[in-house]
Amino acid sequence: MQRIDNFKSIIDRYEIIFFDAFGVLKNYEGLVPGIERTFEYLEKQGKEYYIVTNDASRSPAELAASYHKKGLTVIDPERIISSGMLTKEYLDLKVKDGIVAFLGTPESAHYIDNNGRHTLPVSEVTATNIDKVNALVFMDDEGFNWFEDINKAVNILRKRPIPAIVANTDYAYPLTANDIAVAIGGIANMVESIVGKEFIRFGKPDSQMFMFAYDMIRERRAISKKDIVMVGDTLFTDIMGGNKFGLDTVLVLSGNTLPGDAESNIHSTGIVPTYICHNAVVEDGGFGF
Repeated sequence: MQRIDNFKSIIDRYEIIFFDAFGVLKNYEGLVPGIERTFEYLEKQGKEYYIVTNDASRSPAELAASYHKKGLTVIDPERIISSGMLTKEYLDLKVKDGIVAFLGTPESAHYIDNNGRHTLPVSEVTATNIDKVNALVFMDDEGFNWFEDINKAVNILRKRPIPAIVANTDYAYPLTANDIAVAIGGIANMVESIVGKEFIRFGKPDSQMFMFAYDMIRERRAISKKDIVMVGDTLFTDIMGGNKFGLDTVLVLSGNTLPGDAESNIHSTGIVPTYICHNAVVEDGGFGF
């Protein structure tokens, strides 16, 4: 584990950079200050980069547009690899028809809709259509009534022998500098313990997330895992997932992991990043041109 002062020195060692989104590129206030310089440097150096995110709340096009609105205009939808994409792949293979009920925003249903399936918010599942529900997906922590719809999700899974898919495995996310909010992965864990069924999970730290990105890149070019580094703010998702897949990893202290807690968290969990850096920003004067 090596502490690095300027993120530029990490970029220079790798051909491809995988970034987590929340806590690395953006936070509750907007973009991480100065992150635009990082992408300017990546573009000038011809480095390849992807945002590998557990955010399944919106499509890649909508996620890219959200960065554009904040001023980070270089992010293309093709650069975004979301856990929602793996959820869609699973459903396309395993659940070809019927209703897929979901907890999340209407925008998140983009990932689970197709011509043969009908997507339906959990709130709209009734006694007249529950027999047609062939899967239930936990997409996002917004867009539904927590009391009524979580209870309904529990009872759908009690009554129907169907798969439950967790499209975002995050337990929590920073709400302010001092507070966190429960994410859909935390809700799914609670429901799983109540219904006594094992849920199917996509997203970091699962290796499928990284394999999906790795295979996509290798379809276009020869690449080795040693040429890729994963940058994240959370030990249990970004860093553990990257480590399990065989990538070098960078823990940044601009999100879930607070600077004062990093060392103790690493020692207590045994999840050790390759590097620790204050943030993923290339500092002023670091371009060397």
